[in-house]
Amino acid sequence: MSGIELSFKFIGGLGMFLYGMNVMADGLEKSAGDKVKNLLGLLTNNRLLAVLVGAAITGVIQSSSATTVMVVGFVNAGIMQLGQAVGVIMGANIGTTVTAWIVSMSEWGAFLKPEFLAPLVIGVCVFTILFSKDEKKITISEIGVGFGILFIGLGFMSGAIGPYKDAPIFAKAFAVLGKNPLLGILAGTVVTGIIQSSSASVGILQTLAMNGVVNWNSAIFITLGQNIGTCVTAMISSIGASKTAKRAAVIHLLFNVIGAVVFGVIMFLFFLFNKKLASSSINSVEISIFHTIFNISNTLILLPFADKLVKLSGVMVKEETAEIEVVDEDQVALRHLDERILESPSFAVENAILEVVHMGDVTLKNLELSFEAAKENDTEKSARVHENEIKINKMEKIITEYLIKISNLSLSEKQHNIIKNLFYTVSDIERVGDHAENIAEFGEYKKKNGIRFSDTAMEELNSIMKIVLESYKNAIHARKEKDIQNINIVLECEDKVDVMEKDLREKHIKRLSDGTCQTGAGVAFLDIISNLERISDHAQNIALYVKEEI
Repeated sequence: MSGIELSFKFIGGLGMFLYGMNVMADGLEKSAGDKVKNLLGLLTNNRLLAVLVGAAITGVIQSSSATTVMVVGFVNAGIMQLGQAVGVIMGANIGTTVTAWIVSMSEWGAFLKPEFLAPLVIGVCVFTILFSKDEKKITISEIGVGFGILFIGLGFMSGAIGPYKDAPIFAKAFAVLGKNPLLGILAGTVVTGIIQSSSASVGILQTLAMNGVVNWNSAIFITLGQNIGTCVTAMISSIGASKTAKRAAVIHLLFNVIGAVVFGVIMFLFFLFNKKLASSSINSVEISIFHTIFNISNTLILLPFADKLVKLSGVMVKEETAEIEVVDEDQVALRHLDERILESPSFAVENAILEVVHMGDVTLKNLELSFEAAKENDTEKSARVHENEIKINKMEKIITEYLIKISNLSLSEKQHNIIKNLFYTVSDIERVGDHAENIAEFGEYKKKNGIRFSDTAMEELNSIMKIVLESYKNAIHARKEKDIQNINIVLECEDKVDVMEKDLREKHIKRLSDGTCQTGAGVAFLDIISNLERISDHAQNIALYVKEEI
């Protein structure tokens, strides 16, 4: 086989390895579902718990870079505090060792060789995907397909390197990298920075080790460099983020650089007294062992100094003395819906739910304000309602665009259904905002035409407004908590509003015909209760979407 053919085989193998890892990660995340999403709720100020969460998330999505990029997004969105981010970042480095252990499985025994196991796994799983209707079985099969493609990719890479394992160039190159630790660390950093994946670069190193061309001395320092190189992705993603988000990326870099320096010095001294081991070949399992020991030990050493890392990041990325507070709700939404969070569909879905609820809460406040404007003929409050409605419309656009991006991710059937319902919910909330604006306009109309409602009309209006508010509040709470009790309250309120709207309409028409009510007042009253009834309908829609999911 010619050199060009072997190069193509290696590149193709690397592509299959990366693609297989991606497919497997998607399947794992779908399988984990709400379990991954619920990990966000565990993020307290307990640093040890944050480390475990970071390790668990990375173990599922198979990428410490993706986890750290998400952390930058969470910090930028204000969802996570910098102190919490430190633990998650440390845990992500531990979680990324899972991929190294998966790669090293090919050396565990003959039955686990890629060329033996992978085709069988892919064949069985593909048939399951094609002919099964069980979503759980399909998801597990997707994990299997990714697993199989990953191993076939490893086999291709190993096969492409095999003919060169006795070539002097490998021996000389790794001898140079071993003798010069800084060069070894630099090589690992550059390769990982280019590939943007420490898992992939460690996989390549393990493939070389499987062919016996890597020695202990060079492998250790290259691995340390790979841990630094994985910070490149987060550093790039922090461009344009808030100062605090930039500090999260810097903490990731500091953590890995400090660890690489400490372990680099220790291993350099160790190899000085163990030259025979230093020059001997290392296998992929031994690389996995060192990779794991390094990341766990580094976390144990630096976790007590987490606050110092936070302070040091503040020195490197200076905070502005007085940041301008963002007050526009649409700008808040834009910040919260950070695209970095799209790295994990489960988190992205949960984040979208929270922002839809936030839009619902903003609309609720505007609804209450519109009621006051209508009852009090307050044009100033009416003007504020109009201003808020412009912001709500902007929020609708921002959230809808974010939902479109999520819908293009690899989602489970359940997640697809949630996103579909969120599209509908955003539309319903926006319509509630429109009705609130309509109601506020009647305050302006009443003041302009010198109209005042009678005491009876005001009592009736207050009673129906109270029920409509209760209905809408419970609908938004149901969307947030998926609480069946809130849903039932909304449905009860909707029945009451329908009955009241009809009853109040008949009573008011009678007052108009008796001449006890002005014509202008009658028109305003009937239009207001009509808008209130429509608001109740939208609240019911929101509640029913959640009921469908439950």
